[in-house]
Amino acid sequence: MDQAEHVLRSLYGYTAFRPGQQKIIESILNKEDALVIMPTGGGKSLCYQIPAAVLEGVTLVISPLIALMKDQVDAVNEIGIRATYINSSLSKAEERKRLKDVADGNISLLYVAPERLYEPSFQAALAKQPLALIAIDEAHCMSQWGHDFRPSYLTMANWIESLPEKVQVVALTATATPDVARDICRRLHIDENNQHLTGFKRTNLTLRVLKGQKKIAFLQQYVEANQGVPGIIYASTRKEAEAIYRAIDGKTNAVLYHGGLPEKERTESQEAFVYDRADVMVATNAFGMGVNKANVRYVLHANMPGTLEAYYQEAGRAGRDGEPSECMLLYQAQDVQTQRFFIEQSDASEEKRKHDFEKLQWMSRYAHTNQCLEQFILSYFGEDAGEPCGKCSNCKREGEQQDVTRDAQKVLSCVVRVKERFGKTVIAQVLTGSKNKKIEQLGLDKLSTYGLMKDRSAKEVQAFIDFLLAEQYIGLTPASYPTIQLLPKGAAVLKGEGQVYQYKETVERTVSDEDPIFAALRAERKALADEQGIPPYLIFSDKTLREMAAVVPQSLETLATISGVGEHKLSKYGEAFLKTLTQFEKRENTGLPMDKAQSTGHKRVSREEVIKHFEAGQAPAQIAATLGFSEQTIVKHLIEAEKNNETTGVAKLVEKEKAALIRQAIKEVGSSYLKPIKEHAGEGVSYTEIRIVIELG
Repeated sequence: MDQAEHVLRSLYGYTAFRPGQQKIIESILNKEDALVIMPTGGGKSLCYQIPAAVLEGVTLVISPLIALMKDQVDAVNEIGIRATYINSSLSKAEERKRLKDVADGNISLLYVAPERLYEPSFQAALAKQPLALIAIDEAHCMSQWGHDFRPSYLTMANWIESLPEKVQVVALTATATPDVARDICRRLHIDENNQHLTGFKRTNLTLRVLKGQKKIAFLQQYVEANQGVPGIIYASTRKEAEAIYRAIDGKTNAVLYHGGLPEKERTESQEAFVYDRADVMVATNAFGMGVNKANVRYVLHANMPGTLEAYYQEAGRAGRDGEPSECMLLYQAQDVQTQRFFIEQSDASEEKRKHDFEKLQWMSRYAHTNQCLEQFILSYFGEDAGEPCGKCSNCKREGEQQDVTRDAQKVLSCVVRVKERFGKTVIAQVLTGSKNKKIEQLGLDKLSTYGLMKDRSAKEVQAFIDFLLAEQYIGLTPASYPTIQLLPKGAAVLKGEGQVYQYKETVERTVSDEDPIFAALRAERKALADEQGIPPYLIFSDKTLREMAAVVPQSLETLATISGVGEHKLSKYGEAFLKTLTQFEKRENTGLPMDKAQSTGHKRVSREEVIKHFEAGQAPAQIAATLGFSEQTIVKHLIEAEKNNETTGVAKLVEKEKAALIRQAIKEVGSSYLKPIKEHAGEGVSYTEIRIVIELG
C-alpha cells in the first residue's frame, strides 16, 4: 500500500483515501476479485486507477459509454498516468496508433466498450502485454434485474473465462440492490464475501420532493434564482425536455441533450456544460452516465423516473465534489402513467415486466412517503437507514402530523368492499360518490363506502391513496392495470389496532450564495481551462477552490497543503492561482486566516459573533463586510437569533412602510418565491427586507 499512498499524494494531491477506498485498493493489490458498490461521487474510478499506476501490465477498464472513457482518460493523463481509450469515435489510423501503444507497453490504463473485446486486432495488441486487472464499470448493466440492463455485458464473463490465464476482476457500480449484487457475483464468479459496500448515503445532498407545482413556472423561477450555478434538469421524454429548454433558455444559459439530436449537437451541448460555457443542462436520461462534472449544484427531475436506482444515480450527479447540493423531484400523477407506458411498450419478458412494475411502485412510494427521504432510499438498497437526515423535504416540514386514521379506514374499507378487484381511479370514484356510468353498471354505487368522502375531489382522494401505498397500508399488483390489495399493516388499522398520521405539505425555498475569493478562483480556473481546451474541473475541483478561498494561501508551500493540490498540479498551476490569491492579501477584516493551512475546510460564521456586531449597532451589510461573509448569510443568522430569543430588533430593520408593502405583496402573490414579491412591492424593497418580513412577520 505504500506505493498506492505515494500515488495518491503525488499525483492526485490528496493526503487520505475516502471511506472504503483504502480497503478496496488493498484487496485489489492482494489479487482478490471484488464487487465494489459505491455511491456516485464516492471515488470508484480511483479504486482501479491507482492500482493501474502501481501494477505491472495493463489495467483494462470496460465501460458502456464513450463520454466516460474520454473524460476519465483526459483526467488521468492530466496527472501523469499513461491512459488511452479505443472506441468507435476514432479514425482507423488513430485506432491503429493506440493499439500499437498498447502492444508496445506504453499504456497502463486502457478503456474499451464490451463490444470491442472480441475484435482480433484488439486481442492481438492486448496479448503482447501482461493483463494486470480487468475493471468492469457500471456493472449493474450485467444484471437483467438492474435498471439499465445491457445484453452486450452478458458476453463479458465468457470472454474473461476464455483468457489463457486467470486475470483478476473488479466490478464497480453505484446502484445495486442486494438482488442485483448477487446476480453480478454469480455471473463473474466473485465470492459474495468480497463485496465492498461503502454505503449509499451522500451527506452533502439535500433530497426534496415537491408536488402540485406549476412545473414550467417553478423551473423558470428556480434557474433564475440560481444564475451562474451549474445544474441538470431531467425530463422523461424528448418532447418534455425540448419544452423545458425553450421555457428556461431566456432565463439562464441552458443547453439541450437527448437521443434524438444529431451527435454533433449532443457533443457540443455536453462540452458547453462540462467546460462551464453553459450553466444548465436540460436532458433525458441519455445524458450523464460517465460525465464527470464535479461541481453540479442541483439536479431537478421534472418527471419521475421509473426506478429508484435510476433516480438516485441521476440525482447523485449533483455534488460529486462533496459540496452541499440539492436533488429535487417534481412529482405529478401523470408521471406514473408515462413510466407504466414505457414498461408496457418494452420487449422484456413477462417476468421482467412484472419486476419493472414492482420497481415503479417503489419509486412512486418515494414520492409520497412520510418517512425521511434519505432513510427511504437507504432501506431500499438494503442498508441500515440510521437516523433521519434532518434536512430533506420530509424532515424539514413544519407543523404537526395530522391523525388521518378515519380517512384511511374509509379507503381500506372500500378496498375490501370491492374485493380488491379495482385500482386507484375506481376506488377514488366510489369514495367520492361519482355518477360515472361504469360505477353504476358495476353496482359499486350500492356499496356502503359509496360517497363516504364526497366532500373531497377524486384527485385529492387519489393523492391520499398514493400516501397509503407509500406507507404500505395497501399495495398494487405488479401488472399493466394494477389493482389495490390490503396489506397486513392496513388490516391492523381497519381493525382499530393502529393509527395513521400524515403531514400537510409545504413548499421550500432555495437561495444560492457566493464568496468573492471563490468567484475569483473560479474565473482563473475557467481562463486556464479555456487556454488548454480542457474542462475546468480537471484543473481543480470546486471543493479544492473553496478550501483555497478559506485559507487564502500566500505561498506555494501553503498552497501545497490544500486537499487536491498534488505536486504535478502545484508545478503546473500553482503560480497562476497564487497570483489570484495574493490579490486578497491586504483585504482587511475578512475573517479568513492568511497563509495558514486549515485541514478542517472553509470557515463558518459564528452566530454569537454576528449578534455581538448587531447589538453594537452595525447593519447587516457592515457585519458582512467585517466578517467576510455575504449579507444573506448574516441576515439568516440574525433571523434565527431573533426566533430563538437570542437578540431583538431584527424585524425593525425593515421600515414600517416597506413592511406594509411586502405584506400586501405576499397576500397577492404568496410567499413561495421572492421575485414575484419584489416585483409587486416595487424596486425600493430589497430581497433581504422581504426575507425578514416573511420569517419574522
